Amino acid sequence: MSNAPFRLAEFLPYQLSVASNAVSNRIAAAYHDAFGLKVTEWRVMAMLGDAGGLTQRELTEKTLMDKVAVNRACKVLESRELAVRLPNLQDGRSHHLELTETGRAMHDKIVPMAREIESSLLESMSDDEQQIFRDLLEKLRLQAG
Repeated sequence: MSNAPFRLAEFLPYQLSVASNAVSNRIAAAYHDAFGLKVTEWRVMAMLGDAGGLTQRELTEKTLMDKVAVNRACKVLESRELAVRLPNLQDGRSHHLELTETGRAMHDKIVPMAREIESSLLESMSDDEQQIFRDLLEKLRLQAG
């Protein structure tokens, strides 16, 4: 343990939070302006686009978002007819949320935009640096988990 004075700006959780917020805010503005989506709504859509139908519990686990935020996002997506609840045949107490045709079409329009934003955020790093960065983030996530 270091005896150096505590500086919030040098504290890893703070640095990660600030970086995450900066990236999320940049992306949120693009998604909101183009599609009227909040980051949480897009994360749910993206997960459904990747995995297909999921329960809200599965969405909460996979996105690492708060269950209240997931619930709100699901309700918004349903009200906009971007997603629909279907019976869960394995567990009658829950439902699967799936993208509708309209939701899938929107998802397919957002993905290229998301990739473009990601590319612009990473353009100051070489390909090797990007891979190292991703590997380090994964290592840190696993250690924290």
